[in-house]
Amino acid sequence: MADGRPEKHSLTLRGHRTSVSLERPFWEAFRAIARAEGKALNALAAEIDAARGPKNGLASAIRLHVFAWRPPADGGGAGPDDAPDGGAGPRESVNLREDSVAAEQTKPSGSAT
Repeated sequence: MADGRPEKHSLTLRGHRTSVSLERPFWEAFRAIARAEGKALNALAAEIDAARGPKNGLASAIRLHVFAWRPPADGGGAGPDDAPDGGAGPRESVNLREDSVAAEQTKPSGSAT
């Protein structure tokens, strides 16, 4: 099991090298998401970087992206096992432009609270 300390890795965003520190489970999930979406890790990082607000750090934005990610509903090759949480849990909506995270849980009809 990982010791929980962040690991620093270099990424290239729009031609510029930068270092990002994430815990090993986040790196593993981030790589799995990039594979599931058929994107290079740097390309996915650049998309996340472009969507984050000026007050949000890139590492935090990546963690939020990993937390909120769900496999495509169209069955585009990614299965529930590719999701960081196995596909379980509520869907999350992350709005980094507004420097906030809004979580919206949907319950199946007829579920008890």
